[in-house]
Amino acid sequence: MNEAQVAVLPFQTWRADPATLAVLDALEADGGADCARFVGGCVRNALIGRPIQDIDIATSLLPERVLAALEHKGVRALPTGIDHGTITAVVKGRSFEITTLRRDVETDGRRAVVAFTDSWTQDAARRDFRLNALYADRQGHIYDPTGEGVADARSGRIIFVGDPAQRIREDALRIVRYFRFLAWYGRAEPDAAALTACGDLADLVQGLSAERVAQEILKLLAAEDPREAVRLMASCGVLKRLIPDVDDLARFEALVRIESEVLFQADALLRLAALLRPDPSTARSVAGALRLSRAQTARLQDAVTPTPGLVSWMGPKETRRLVYGLGAKTFHDRVLLTWAESSRPAAAAQWRALLPMGEAWTPPRLPLSGEEVAAAGVPSGPLIGRVLREVEAWWVDQDFPNDKLSVMERLKAVVQGMVL
Repeated sequence: MNEAQVAVLPFQTWRADPATLAVLDALEADGGADCARFVGGCVRNALIGRPIQDIDIATSLLPERVLAALEHKGVRALPTGIDHGTITAVVKGRSFEITTLRRDVETDGRRAVVAFTDSWTQDAARRDFRLNALYADRQGHIYDPTGEGVADARSGRIIFVGDPAQRIREDALRIVRYFRFLAWYGRAEPDAAALTACGDLADLVQGLSAERVAQEILKLLAAEDPREAVRLMASCGVLKRLIPDVDDLARFEALVRIESEVLFQADALLRLAALLRPDPSTARSVAGALRLSRAQTARLQDAVTPTPGLVSWMGPKETRRLVYGLGAKTFHDRVLLTWAESSRPAAAAQWRALLPMGEAWTPPRLPLSGEEVAAAGVPSGPLIGRVLREVEAWWVDQDFPNDKLSVMERLKAVVQGMVL
């Protein structure tokens, strides 16, 4: 490995932002001009013209010196992961993760014991992929210790640093990350050695934290087109170990095509639903295994529930009935999933037309209250709800008339027909 400058980043405003400069100034005031460099995703994405989300900084300063240096310059410093060398600096509401250069001493596939170092090459050697082992100074000079990171980023190659099996045994989450990076950055032929290692060591993913796995899966599925990455996950046995209840890939692939070519959006949770059998108990099981939130779990279950069935030729009245019963979001999800299942290409225009119909209509409220039911002579208790439901069913069947008099007449008819 070498530490020579190999390229220069194009100018980007985040490097010259006062908040960024305040952090660099604080570190360099303590450790000198070359004690801190940008690292990882911000360098990779700046190099290839992708948006920058997080700004991470690597430094040769020990964590305690980082804390002291930041505080000396009035920069808020949080010891978010100080045992592993990470300090978070906060300037004007913007966060910067600063990590001391490290080398692995001991790993068990989930956690690592690290020792701090002042060697950029040792720090690069413990990273996952060569395109992530890139560093840049404040002037934008890029350092590529593996010698291949810049070329990988530019050509879309996802290749482990060193031996893939060793990197995976250090942290088995790198299996899932490999496919996530393929989905987001891969443009070249997948690396055969990486795929072999992922397949051979696939059982290791079953011991990972559910939250970490879920985060990676949802990031993978949020890529513009993750179909090839998911196919490869399935073919080497990783997908079934992460999500045993995967049905098949046909509906998933059709949904991605619809989202990419028609809707120009990517919905990771709906894509996860498309991988599952149309069964709410399956969705609940997968959501529990991945420790998804209650809201995510509910949406996943609602999306894959097979009833009531949808057809592409539904008219406005039936569409309103379903939007009212399901809710606009669930109706939207069900339309897309049923469209993805459809074997009739000619129906695509009909499915597409249902989406704005469901979105444009705001379901009204039943113009009848429990107090009005009671005033009609229905005793308090379960009968109030029963009468409300019967009137509501009539009101829905009549296509939601905004006619209070008709609703009250229907209430009288229902009450008269009941044995109270």
